[in-house]
Amino acid sequence: MASSKKQMAAPRNLDEEMRQLLVEIRMLEGSARVLSSRLDIVTGALSETQTAKQTLEGTKESGKDVEMLIPIGSGSFVKAKLEDPQHIIIGVGAGVCLEKTVEDSIKDLNLRATDLDKARINVTQQLNQIINQTEDYRARLEDLARRKGGGPVEIV
Repeated sequence: MASSKKQMAAPRNLDEEMRQLLVEIRMLEGSARVLSSRLDIVTGALSETQTAKQTLEGTKESGKDVEMLIPIGSGSFVKAKLEDPQHIIIGVGAGVCLEKTVEDSIKDLNLRATDLDKARINVTQQLNQIINQTEDYRARLEDLARRKGGGPVEIV
Protein backbone atom coordinates (compact mmCIF):
# COMPACT_ATOMS: atom_id res chain seq x y z
CA MET A 1 0.00 0.00 0.00
CA ALA A 2 2.83 2.38 0.87
CA SER A 3 4.53 1.74 -2.45
CA SER A 4 1.39 2.69 -4.41
CA LYS A 5 1.21 6.02 -2.55
CA LYS A 6 4.83 6.76 -3.53
CA GLN A 7 4.05 5.95 -7.15
CA MET A 8 1.09 8.33 -7.07
CA ALA A 9 3.15 11.11 -5.45
CA ALA A 10 5.96 10.99 -8.01
CA PRO A 11 3.80 11.73 -11.06
CA ARG A 12 2.06 14.56 -9.20
CA ASN A 13 5.45 16.14 -8.44
CA LEU A 14 6.48 15.71 -12.07
CA ASP A 15 3.23 17.29 -13.20
CA GLU A 16 3.69 20.19 -10.80
CA GLU A 17 7.28 20.71 -11.93
CA MET A 18 6.23 20.57 -15.57
CA ARG A 19 3.46 23.13 -14.95
CA GLN A 20 5.91 25.38 -13.11
CA LEU A 21 8.40 25.12 -15.97
CA LEU A 22 5.67 26.04 -18.46
CA VAL A 23 4.78 29.11 -16.39
CA GLU A 24 8.45 30.11 -16.19
CA ILE A 25 8.89 29.62 -19.95
CA ARG A 26 5.85 31.82 -20.66
CA MET A 27 7.18 34.54 -18.34
CA LEU A 28 10.61 34.38 -19.95
CA GLU A 29 9.07 34.58 -23.42
CA GLY A 30 7.18 37.70 -22.36
CA SER A 31 10.38 39.25 -21.02
CA ALA A 32 12.16 38.36 -24.25
CA ARG A 33 9.45 40.15 -26.26
CA VAL A 34 9.80 43.27 -24.10
CA LEU A 35 13.60 43.23 -24.41
CA SER A 36 13.36 42.68 -28.15
CA SER A 37 11.13 45.76 -28.43
CA ARG A 38 13.59 47.76 -26.32
CA LEU A 39 16.42 46.61 -28.53
CA ASP A 40 14.52 47.81 -31.61
CA ILE A 41 13.93 51.21 -29.99
CA VAL A 42 17.56 51.61 -28.92
CA THR A 43 18.83 50.49 -32.33
CA GLY A 44 16.52 52.98 -34.06
CA ALA A 45 17.65 55.82 -31.78
CA LEU A 46 21.29 54.92 -32.39
CA SER A 47 20.75 54.94 -36.15
CA GLU A 48 19.00 58.31 -35.96
CA THR A 49 21.81 59.75 -33.85
CA GLN A 50 24.45 58.53 -36.28
CA THR A 51 22.51 60.03 -39.20
CA ALA A 52 22.32 63.39 -37.41
CA LYS A 53 26.05 63.26 -36.66
CA GLN A 54 26.91 62.46 -40.27
CA THR A 55 24.70 65.29 -41.47
CA LEU A 56 26.38 67.77 -39.13
CA GLU A 57 29.83 66.59 -40.15
CA GLY A 58 28.84 67.21 -43.76
CA THR A 59 27.61 70.71 -43.00
CA LYS A 60 30.41 71.96 -40.75
CA GLU A 61 32.66 72.93 -43.67
CA SER A 62 29.86 74.48 -45.70
CA GLY A 63 29.51 78.18 -46.27
CA LYS A 64 26.40 80.30 -46.06
CA ASP A 65 23.68 79.72 -48.69
CA VAL A 66 25.12 76.38 -49.80
CA GLU A 67 22.35 74.17 -51.16
CA MET A 68 22.20 70.75 -49.52
CA LEU A 69 20.03 67.69 -49.27
CA ILE A 70 18.99 67.32 -45.65
CA PRO A 71 17.79 63.86 -44.54
CA ILE A 72 14.36 63.92 -42.96
CA GLY A 73 14.06 60.18 -42.29
CA SER A 74 12.92 57.06 -44.13
CA GLY A 75 15.48 57.65 -46.87
CA SER A 76 13.86 61.00 -47.75
CA PHE A 77 15.61 64.34 -48.22
CA VAL A 78 14.69 67.97 -48.63
CA LYS A 79 16.66 70.59 -50.56
CA ALA A 80 17.68 73.50 -48.36
CA LYS A 81 20.08 76.42 -48.22
CA LEU A 82 22.03 76.81 -45.03
CA GLU A 83 21.65 80.22 -43.52
CA ASP A 84 23.99 79.65 -40.57
CA PRO A 85 25.91 76.37 -40.92
CA GLN A 86 27.95 76.96 -37.75
CA HIS A 87 25.04 76.99 -35.29
CA ILE A 88 22.66 74.12 -34.71
CA ILE A 89 19.46 73.75 -32.72
CA ILE A 90 19.82 70.43 -30.93
CA GLY A 91 17.40 68.59 -28.70
CA VAL A 92 18.75 67.92 -25.21
CA GLY A 93 15.77 65.98 -23.85
CA ALA A 94 12.32 66.57 -22.37
CA GLY A 95 11.35 68.68 -25.39
CA VAL A 96 14.12 71.21 -24.71
CA CYS A 97 16.34 72.43 -27.56
CA LEU A 98 19.46 74.57 -27.37
CA GLU A 99 21.49 76.43 -29.93
CA LYS A 100 25.03 75.09 -30.09
CA THR A 101 27.96 75.18 -32.43
CA VAL A 102 28.39 72.37 -34.92
CA GLU A 103 31.42 71.04 -33.01
CA ASP A 104 29.58 71.01 -29.67
CA SER A 105 26.59 69.37 -31.29
CA ILE A 106 28.77 66.64 -32.81
CA LYS A 107 30.37 66.04 -29.39
CA ASP A 108 26.91 65.73 -27.82
CA LEU A 109 25.80 63.31 -30.53
CA ASN A 110 28.96 61.24 -30.05
CA LEU A 111 28.17 60.97 -26.32
CA ARG A 112 24.59 59.97 -27.10
CA ALA A 113 25.76 57.37 -29.59
CA THR A 114 28.17 55.93 -27.01
CA ASP A 115 25.41 55.75 -24.38
CA LEU A 116 22.98 54.18 -26.84
CA ASP A 117 25.56 51.63 -27.93
CA LYS A 118 26.17 50.67 -24.28
CA ALA A 119 22.40 50.33 -23.79
CA ARG A 120 22.17 48.21 -26.96
CA ILE A 121 24.91 45.90 -25.69
CA ASN A 122 23.27 45.65 -22.26
CA VAL A 123 19.82 44.82 -23.67
CA THR A 124 21.36 42.30 -26.08
CA GLN A 125 23.14 40.56 -23.18
CA GLN A 126 19.92 40.45 -21.13
CA LEU A 127 18.02 39.07 -24.11
CA ASN A 128 20.65 36.39 -24.70
CA GLN A 129 20.52 35.38 -21.02
CA ILE A 130 16.75 35.02 -21.18
CA ILE A 131 16.93 33.03 -24.41
CA ASN A 132 19.53 30.69 -22.87
CA GLN A 133 17.46 30.26 -19.71
CA THR A 134 14.36 29.54 -21.78
CA GLU A 135 16.25 26.89 -23.75
CA ASP A 136 17.44 25.31 -20.48
CA TYR A 137 13.86 25.21 -19.15
CA ARG A 138 12.59 23.70 -22.40
CA ALA A 139 15.26 20.99 -22.24
CA ARG A 140 14.30 20.27 -18.61
CA LEU A 141 10.63 20.10 -19.58
CA GLU A 142 11.36 17.63 -22.39
CA ASP A 143 13.41 15.53 -19.98
CA LEU A 144 10.52 15.46 -17.50
CA ALA A 145 8.07 14.52 -20.25
CA ARG A 146 10.29 11.61 -21.30
CA ARG A 147 10.58 10.44 -17.69
CA LYS A 148 6.83 10.60 -17.35
CA GLY A 149 6.50 8.46 -20.45
CA GLY A 150 5.28 11.06 -22.91
CA GLY A 151 6.67 11.99 -26.28
CA PRO A 152 8.48 15.13 -27.28
CA VAL A 153 7.13 18.42 -25.95
CA GLU A 154 6.17 21.24 -28.27
CA ILE A 155 5.37 24.55 -26.61
CA VAL A 156 3.21 26.88 -28.66
